[in-house]
Amino acid sequence: MATKRDYYEVLGVPKTASVDDIKKAYRKLAKECHPDLHPNDKDAEARFKELNEANEVLSDPEKRARYDQFGMDGPQNPFGGAGGAGGFDFSGFGGVGDIFDQLFGGGGMNSQARRNAPRAGEDLQYELKISFEEAANGCEKSFEFYRDETCEVCGGTGAKPGTQPKTCPTCKGAGQVRMQGGFMVVTRPCTTCGGTGKIVTDKCQTCGGTGIKRVRRTAKVKIPAGIDNGQSVVLHGQGGPGVNGGPAGDLYIFVSVKPHKLFKRNGTTLLLDMPISFTQAALGADIDVPTLNGTVKYHIPEGTQSETEFRIKGQGLPRVGSTLKGDLLVHVKVEVPKRLNEKQKEILRQFESQTTGREYEGSKTFLDKVKSLFG
Repeated sequence: MATKRDYYEVLGVPKTASVDDIKKAYRKLAKECHPDLHPNDKDAEARFKELNEANEVLSDPEKRARYDQFGMDGPQNPFGGAGGAGGFDFSGFGGVGDIFDQLFGGGGMNSQARRNAPRAGEDLQYELKISFEEAANGCEKSFEFYRDETCEVCGGTGAKPGTQPKTCPTCKGAGQVRMQGGFMVVTRPCTTCGGTGKIVTDKCQTCGGTGIKRVRRTAKVKIPAGIDNGQSVVLHGQGGPGVNGGPAGDLYIFVSVKPHKLFKRNGTTLLLDMPISFTQAALGADIDVPTLNGTVKYHIPEGTQSETEFRIKGQGLPRVGSTLKGDLLVHVKVEVPKRLNEKQKEILRQFESQTTGREYEGSKTFLDKVKSLFG
């Protein structure tokens, strides 16, 4: 059996990594090798399962603490010394609880019940790209994805139709085997059947005896207005199949928003850089300001300086789950005219010759500071 890699190594994070760092690393790596992006790629599928297993342990504080303390397979020997009393090897037990179930009257039933208990299926992820407008206004999108489902031919048993899994000859269907080490008699999960008590001799040709097959599905998701890049929507029950009759997992739709040609965003605030002419800035003007829903009239006061910001209420983005919208922040930049003809240049020269200096507050303040420095 191949040795599993250290979970921290799998996610590429140090042992001091925070839960947020672990989740961030998992999402990044899971996207790179997601089976939906690499159909029929067994290496990508194996890598994806490895990442899920590492994330499931390290993102859970209790599981992570046990892993940090005992490693991959739990405590090898709670009594100290190699192999314990009588040289018995305790490796392969799920943890201290399994061992003490055997030593103090548990009879292995608790651990066996845990293995056969219903468990929720694996959660899946899908990256959905949408436009800036779709993120702002909300939309409904259809998409295709792959997921594992219970094989309908064998009903999930893994056995060829007309046959049934057979009782494991090693453990006689108990799912556990008894082993003696010195004065102790303990039990451990049967390695022949994996603790299920059953083995498949005539495998289902559709699923290869796994009871699971990979299926391409189409789903629809409603994207709420105001969703931001990296946020997600959950489709409950659309993930992997449950185990032992447990519920299916969930499908997480992570949204990737395409950049807009004009606008940027900061939360619910919409940002716009807008050029205005020298004349509009000097004399003031009513200008047409673009928004996500058309244009609105806005008055630029005379004497407007470049880099001035104006706020237009209610023309921003909604907060998810709310009808209230943020504002549009317009950042104006005064354009200096280029390629003037001689007549235009002469008009500007005449204008400049008639100024008194009071028209340029910034220049006057600057000159006053220079005079104060150099007398």
